[in-house]
Amino acid sequence: MSTTTENTELLQRVEDALDTIRPYLITDGGNVRIVEITEDMIVKLELLGNCGTCPMSAMTLKAGVEESIRKAVPEIRGVYAINS
Repeated sequence: MSTTTENTELLQRVEDALDTIRPYLITDGGNVRIVEITEDMIVKLELLGNCGTCPMSAMTLKAGVEESIRKAVPEIRGVYAINS
């Protein structure tokens, strides 16, 4: 399997994990976008809409988004918002 194929599959697995929590974010007027998955398995996200300005966004990121990603993609070591 090529590195590009592995990266594409990893990205899709993370997107699928995000899709499980997106309905809750969208209900509150927010969303997230993957900016990068680093070589050391860190997901960098951009918080969009209300998620970008919500005082609870750090808790949402850790308790909801990161938990969903790490449960579905255990090789991910961390999840960070670039705009929080």
